[in-house]
Amino acid sequence: MTTRLSARAAIASVTDPGSFAELPVPARESAADGPLAWTGYDASRTRAADRTGEQESVVVGTALVGGHRVALVSFEFGFLGGSLGERTGDRLEAAYAHAREHRLPLVSLIATGGSRMQEGMLALTQLQRVARQSVLTRAAGLPQIAVLRDPTTGGGWATLGAGADVVLALPGAQVGFAGSRVRPADADPAAYTAESQYASGHVDAVVEPARLPGLLADWLRILAAPRPTGPAEPPAALGGVPGAPPPASGWDAVRQARHPDRPRAGAYLDAYFTLRLPLSGDRAGGTDPGMLCGFGLREGRAVAYAAQCGTATRPAGYRTAARTIRLADRLGIPVLTLVDTPGAANDAAAERAGAGAAIADTFAAVAGAAVPVTTLLIGEGGSGGALALAAPGNTWVTPDSYFSVIAPELAAAILKRPPAEAPATADQLRIRPQDLVSLGVARGIVGPTPRA
Repeated sequence: MTTRLSARAAIASVTDPGSFAELPVPARESAADGPLAWTGYDASRTRAADRTGEQESVVVGTALVGGHRVALVSFEFGFLGGSLGERTGDRLEAAYAHAREHRLPLVSLIATGGSRMQEGMLALTQLQRVARQSVLTRAAGLPQIAVLRDPTTGGGWATLGAGADVVLALPGAQVGFAGSRVRPADADPAAYTAESQYASGHVDAVVEPARLPGLLADWLRILAAPRPTGPAEPPAALGGVPGAPPPASGWDAVRQARHPDRPRAGAYLDAYFTLRLPLSGDRAGGTDPGMLCGFGLREGRAVAYAAQCGTATRPAGYRTAARTIRLADRLGIPVLTLVDTPGAANDAAAERAGAGAAIADTFAAVAGAAVPVTTLLIGEGGSGGALALAAPGNTWVTPDSYFSVIAPELAAAILKRPPAEAPATADQLRIRPQDLVSLGVARGIVGPTPRA
C-alpha cells in the first residue's frame, strides 16, 4: 500500500511552491444530519473536519505545475473516505467550470472510496454531475489528467479516473470499481491494483511519486505546445543508402522490408521527437506492445503518434491507436502514423477480441479526423491491417518498404500458385516504393537525412 497523503500534501507534492490558490465554492443549505436525516451524520462530518482541517472530501483550486497553470482537484481520503456527496459535487463542478472559463487543463489527484452512504441516491447521482462536467470539458477541447492515489475505487474511478484522457497511477495503489469491502471474498486482490490496471490497458503509466511532478509537467508542456499550422512532416528515412537505386523487383522490396536490421518504429520516434510520452492500453482490457502511441514535441510543436513495430497488430493495438487519434483530434493536435506490420493478427484470440471491429474503428478514426494525419510506411505494409493506419492522400514511403493487398506468399496461395511463384507474384502486385508512388497510393519516397 502506498503512503496516503492528505489532499493538500498531495497538491504540494506536484505543484510549484506557493502557487496553489483555492477556488471559492458555493454554499449549500442542508437539513440536520443531511438530506436523508441520517442520525449522526453531522457529528461524523464534524469529526472528519476536526481530524483533517477540511470542510469536505475534496479541495479544488488552481496551481502551477512546471510553470503551467491548471485547474486542480485533490481528494482528502481522511474525510469520510474521500467519499462523494452533494457538497463534493458542488466543488467538482466548480473546478470543471473554472477550467472551461479560463481554458485550463484539469488535473485530478484522486483518493476515494466511492459515494457517501449517508446521502444515499443523492450521493450516487453526483456521478452524473461529474460525467456531465467531464463531457462539457472534453467538448471544449481541454485535456483531463488523472492521478490515481490509494485508493481509487467506486464512482470516483468510474468517472474522474477512468474517464480522463491521460491516466497515471501511483505504485501499489488500490484501483478498481469494487472496493475491498464489497468485492467477492474469493477475488484476487492483485486484480485491483494500479499495476494490474496498467497491464489490462486501463492506465497509461504507473509512476513513482518522485517522478510524478516531472511527468505531469512534461504532459502539460506537450499539451500546451503550439500546434503545427499544417500536417506534421514525415520523418526522414533511417535505413537505406543515399543515392542507392530503388529495389529492382517486388521481391527485393519484400526482402529489404523484412531485413532484421531495418530500423523500427522506436528508432524513428526517437529521431523525430525531442520529447515523447506514451499512452498505453485500449481501455477495454488489452494492450499491444507492437503498437506505440502517445504525444510528443517536434521542433517545439505538439504531434500525436501511433506506430506499428513490425509485428502482427492485435485488436488492442488498433483500439489504442484509435483512442489516440480521437484524443488528438479533439485537442487539435496533428497525427503521425508509422505503418509497419505483416498484417493484423488473425489467430483465434484476435478474432475473439474483435479484430474486425477494432480495425474498422481505426479506419473510422483516421477517416473522421479533422486534424491532418501524416503517414510514413517504414517497412511492411500488409493488407488492411496496415492500411487502417494510413492517411488517404498523405502517405509517404521509405526506400526499404512495400505495401501489398496481401503478403506475396499468401497471394500466391490464394491464386493456387506454388510457393516458388511468390517472387513473381510480388512483381505482379506492384508493391515497390516507386510502384506505390506511380499508382497514387503514396505521395513520394522519403530519403534518409543527408550526412554532414
